[in-house]
Amino acid sequence: MATNAELAAKLLRNAGEFFRNIGSNTPQIQDQMEQNARTYDIVANWLEEDPTGEAPISEDPDEA
Repeated sequence: MATNAELAAKLLRNAGEFFRNIGSNTPQIQDQMEQNARTYDIVANWLEEDPTGEAPISEDPDEA
C-alpha cells in the first residue's frame, strides 16, 4: 500500500503531465504550462526525497 507522500507525489506528477498536455495543444501558453509542470515535478521530488521535510522556500513574500 502506498504512503500518503507517495500518493501525493504521484498526483503531483500526473498534474505536471496534465499541464504539459495542455501546453502542447495550446502554443500560446506552452511556456507557462511547462513552468507549472516543472514546479509540480520539483515538489513531487521533495516529497519523495524527504516526506516530512520542510519546503526550502520562504512563506514571506518579501524573502522570496
